[in-house]
Amino acid sequence: MTPDEFRRHGHTVIDWIADYHSRIESLPVLSQVKPGEIRASLPAHPPAKGESFEALLKDVETLILPGVTHWQSPNFYGYFPSNASGPGILGDLLSSGLGVQGMLWSTSPACTELETLVMDWLVAMLGLPEKFLSTGAGGGVIQDTASSAALCALLAARERATNYTSNEKGCDGRMVAYASTQTHSSLQKGAMIAGIGSANLRMIEVDDKFAMRPDALASKIEADMRAGLVPCFVCATVGTTSSNAMDPIVDIARVAQKHNLWLHVDAAMSGTAALCPEFRHLQSGVELADSYNFNPHKWMFTNFDCSCFWVADRKALIHTLSILPEYLRNQATESGVVIDYRDWHIQLGRRFRSLKLWFVIRHYGVQGLQHHIREHVRLAQQFAEWIGKDSRFELAAPAPLNLVCFRHKSGDEANQTIMDRLNRSGDLFLTHTKLDGKLTLRFCVGQANTQAKHVEKAWKRICEEAERLAAAA
Repeated sequence: MTPDEFRRHGHTVIDWIADYHSRIESLPVLSQVKPGEIRASLPAHPPAKGESFEALLKDVETLILPGVTHWQSPNFYGYFPSNASGPGILGDLLSSGLGVQGMLWSTSPACTELETLVMDWLVAMLGLPEKFLSTGAGGGVIQDTASSAALCALLAARERATNYTSNEKGCDGRMVAYASTQTHSSLQKGAMIAGIGSANLRMIEVDDKFAMRPDALASKIEADMRAGLVPCFVCATVGTTSSNAMDPIVDIARVAQKHNLWLHVDAAMSGTAALCPEFRHLQSGVELADSYNFNPHKWMFTNFDCSCFWVADRKALIHTLSILPEYLRNQATESGVVIDYRDWHIQLGRRFRSLKLWFVIRHYGVQGLQHHIREHVRLAQQFAEWIGKDSRFELAAPAPLNLVCFRHKSGDEANQTIMDRLNRSGDLFLTHTKLDGKLTLRFCVGQANTQAKHVEKAWKRICEEAERLAAAA
């Protein structure tokens, strides 16, 4: 593809994306295809000769688009937001165009230095402790997901607890980590990958608000120590996936410090709310954490993937993950005055992710980002108020921010029916969880273009399905 052809086709693709976002509300939010339908519509074998770009884009429209669930629809309320904004998309396009491999400072200094700058910007923007700044002993790095951030924290905790010998000798089955029953499932996978083992990940009981109980954590740690095990890590969550529960960081930190555990704070979605000073109390105690993570690719309008991870002591992380073969040796690294982010995560190679984050922050500005977060919280709180006033429904958990957990009082079957009918209609998309053993509907407001009219329409459709259910009964 020549530069002129790339320019012409690039304009066509940008036009297609712009048109897609303009018409996205006309498309069913949840893909309506059946399993295997997309593959059956595609050729069984690759073409022997190259095809025209026009043919490729036509097939995207007619064959691929029907199999897409539209995460960018303002009527998407499932799981969590995964936003792609205009500046984020263009920043990502620029990153792809540059094709940088930023494993070392020397392989593209701008890739490293812009990332360091943006991560330091975010410390101030989110009101995080200064110990996470790169100008001190800590610093931040962009990971792909919160799962990778938690794994890196877990590995650093493991090494610190074994005086950095388990990398060489392996684990002996005595290392123990802790999370609540509501912590994201990535912690279990992390324990498996880190050699700690899922059986040595203790799931701590939660209170009536689904937040970790520090007293239960302390009891479990003390029992493990009496059994000759070695506690090394605990994860506190700011906004659990199921219910947006807020773990009490200060009390958990006291327990962690008493027993010298690494404290990781996972604020994957809800950390974005800290852009607004009035919501920072929800993560009070974060200054006591050894590491912290939040995902701009969820609620901060930066398209996937972009997960921000900070450590208070970067030497512990680097010591855990650094390997320096001869072919990576270079003068800048050996000078000790640059950051080589390859030592801050699992993979060697890395993309220029900071470009899209930089574009988003500069396009919206801090005040623009705050405006959208506050509006999403306002809309979610309005929805929670409607639920609370309707005798057919009940709130299933507190709603501190933008996630409302609710259910129809008729039971699991009724809630499953309502959700299935709504999702099949294509009008909106909801997902579920189980709280106190009961099927619970989740309504998450966070898509970049969701407005009051969309939330009002969603509530109207939910009420219509409840009425339909009552009529059938």
